[in-house]
Amino acid sequence: MKKNVFKKMTAVVLTLAMTLSLAACASSGTGSTTEDKKLKVGVIQMIENGAFDAMRDGFIKQLRDQGYTEDDMEIVVKNAQGDTSALNTIAQEMSDGSYDLVATVATPASQAFVNMKSETPQVFIAVSDPVKAGIVTTMEKPDHNATGTSNPIPVDKIVDLSKTLTPGVKTFGIIYNTSEVNSVSTVNKAKDYMTAQGYEIKEAVVTNSSEVKQAIDSLLSQVDAIFIPNDSVIQNAMPTVAEAAKTAKKPVYGSSTVMVNTGALATVAIGDAAIGAASADMAIEILNGKTPADIPAVAVEATETVINQTTSDAIGIKLPTDLSNTAVIVK
Repeated sequence: MKKNVFKKMTAVVLTLAMTLSLAACASSGTGSTTEDKKLKVGVIQMIENGAFDAMRDGFIKQLRDQGYTEDDMEIVVKNAQGDTSALNTIAQEMSDGSYDLVATVATPASQAFVNMKSETPQVFIAVSDPVKAGIVTTMEKPDHNATGTSNPIPVDKIVDLSKTLTPGVKTFGIIYNTSEVNSVSTVNKAKDYMTAQGYEIKEAVVTNSSEVKQAIDSLLSQVDAIFIPNDSVIQNAMPTVAEAAKTAKKPVYGSSTVMVNTGALATVAIGDAAIGAASADMAIEILNGKTPADIPAVAVEATETVINQTTSDAIGIKLPTDLSNTAVIVK
């Protein structure tokens, strides 16, 4: 009788030990728990260009730097190569619930994903006007399961910079694509400020990059300087714009550092990699348990003056000493 009792007690103890061992294995990473699940983050961009690439790379680098290694997190990058239909397809694919978070670079990609009404949290990167773009209703209390960073173009600072570099400008030309809400919003702000400062304004509108050459040539014949908003179509054709302006000996003021790197005379901007990193910090908060609604969207102020020395020399602009000493000079 005692032997039977001992056998039963032994069996109970062994069963309990096996149960505890399995639980320990699960909690230590050998089981398939939520804690041990490899995270999957998507990144969507509309087109490949220097600014968008730098934003994307800044976002990814910050995640890796903060400890999200390739073993911990898979990052899937998809580029629509400028095709709106492809962009919508990518957004739909990434909204299926298989991603833990999706980051969207700039306005078109951010609009495409938020329109999917996905349960997957979204962090947008460098959307110039998230409210007008319909991505959030307010910056302070973001909705639509999305939050992120805004890079409002400082048109007042850029125009004021033009007064220092090219004080003889009386007429500004603006070239842009009306299908991009971010571009239209910036153009409207620029026109308001330029008008208040006494400038005359001429506009040229394009629908794709193949129309840029003819439009910029025509515009340059009517104006003293060109302003380029945050427009992916024009930014993609910046070498064409810059070359035409150099030939005409007229300055181009861009809205990003990448535009200056590709031939515009100057801008006041925020570093693209820096705004990508700021967005990654918001993504980390979400991955750690917050919702997008818990994290206010933020506008990152542009403070860096960037000037292209090669362009300046080519069109005969002598840089003031104070700007030469304080601005970022690229060649």
